[in-house]
Amino acid sequence: MDIDCLPFRKTGYFSKLICDYIEEKEALTPLYDQFPKLENFETQIRGKKASFSAAKRKTLVKSLEDQYKDIKISKPTSANIQSLSSDNTFTVTTGHQLNLFTGPLYFLYKIVSTINLAKVLKENYTDYHFVPVYWMATEDHDFDEINYFNFRGKKIQWNKEVSGAVGRLSTEGLDEVFEIFSLGVGGSKNATYLKELFAKAYLEHKTLTAATRFLANELFKEQGLVIIDGDDESLKELLVPYVKKDIFDHVSFEKVSDKIEEILQIDADYPIQVNPREINYFYLKDDIRERIIEQEGTYFVNDTQLSFSKEELVAELEEHPDRFSPNVVARPLYQEVILPNLCYIGGGGELAYWLELKSSFEAMNVPFPILLLRNSALVITKKQNEKLQKLHVSHSDIFLKQHSLINKKIREISNIDIDFTPQKQLLENQFKGMYELAEKTDKSFLGAVKAQEVKQKKGLDNLEKRLLKAQKRKLEDHVVRLTDIQNQLFPGQSLQERQLNFSELYLEYGEELIPMLLKNLNPLDLNFMVIKIV
Repeated sequence: MDIDCLPFRKTGYFSKLICDYIEEKEALTPLYDQFPKLENFETQIRGKKASFSAAKRKTLVKSLEDQYKDIKISKPTSANIQSLSSDNTFTVTTGHQLNLFTGPLYFLYKIVSTINLAKVLKENYTDYHFVPVYWMATEDHDFDEINYFNFRGKKIQWNKEVSGAVGRLSTEGLDEVFEIFSLGVGGSKNATYLKELFAKAYLEHKTLTAATRFLANELFKEQGLVIIDGDDESLKELLVPYVKKDIFDHVSFEKVSDKIEEILQIDADYPIQVNPREINYFYLKDDIRERIIEQEGTYFVNDTQLSFSKEELVAELEEHPDRFSPNVVARPLYQEVILPNLCYIGGGGELAYWLELKSSFEAMNVPFPILLLRNSALVITKKQNEKLQKLHVSHSDIFLKQHSLINKKIREISNIDIDFTPQKQLLENQFKGMYELAEKTDKSFLGAVKAQEVKQKKGLDNLEKRLLKAQKRKLEDHVVRLTDIQNQLFPGQSLQERQLNFSELYLEYGEELIPMLLKNLNPLDLNFMVIKIV
């Protein structure tokens, strides 16, 4: 196995904000407390230890025990849950939607990054214990984002009319998805395991939450992964004071809005990932999950007949905290309120919105976690690697946009020079003399000279493009092979990890897949990994 690293910026797939963050651009330091370096976790530990109470730990452990009561729990996971009672135990957390059959491959990378960080912290801070946590986004309501996964270039989709939080959805109808997947996956030993895994997860559990918990537990139980569902009444009781500050004092809206302005002042080209609302909570009941909106002192549940006075809403919150569901702005705070958490591990889009939140955490008096970009990787099989070597394509070349890659390689292998840069330089030198002559005789001719220069340069550009196009036709076989291998590695001209489902790699590597990732992905190495099987 051969491991190469590539700076995230050079991949061309990550935003300027995220690249500047991991490169520690000084202007971004007001957006976070501690940068994800090993030595900075000591300060984070002290701050979280001082703020996270024994009562919260007791509630957390009891809730986790209840959530795991219907699942076979491994010894490492059970030990991790019980260890959370101790004030010397802390968590590192990642979160993800309940994508069908894990969705994109980076689901694995998120969790592997989290498990590996917990291990690294234990090796360096031996007096403490660190628990890897996967937060299931059970209260999300965007079904269209999670109801499918890609397999061998095809979209396998669960068609269902739904409403409300996705975690509460019945798994009824997934037998049809199973049949489609079974027909395409084959009959090998690894394929048989995948079919059994899908069937046990989705055909033997009644809700999407239960199915996803089983699936993630089955994949990572030996590493002690703890899976948490925030759709929990006991845990939400801990959130009540913060919900009040959001709904009635608009703390999150004001602070996050100010922070967005600050980000744009740093660099107007930075993407704003989310915008806060005046109220950042949904009302959640049965199959309803709709925004809470305030109009002239009355609180309405959007698209329903439900309404509350302020006093009625306070009573509803205190009596039924489980009916209040945080949106994308409030959910990170919920996580940090109920977990003794040190670090959140997420993708570029997630970290972009976390970087908007620091001042709202400060206003709520909740420690802001360390933010770590999850590992990203391109896995190249032995056969694919052999093709790249025959085509003389480097690991950095393969990240080029397809037209740039083809043009670069055609220029390299062509038996004629398709670079007219010397001719253009010669042309510029010739026109330099003509400009000088016009200056000395009649300056009114300067415009005519410039127009002629532009025309001739454009002519050279057109000749260069036509010659390159002709060479592409001549070297069509090379172009086809080059295009084919890049399309394999970057399906849909996107990162492999954002398109492939883990099942495709599992068919290739079987039970060695997750150990391979655990061995090779280093969470504190802020580079893109290229894993070549040789």
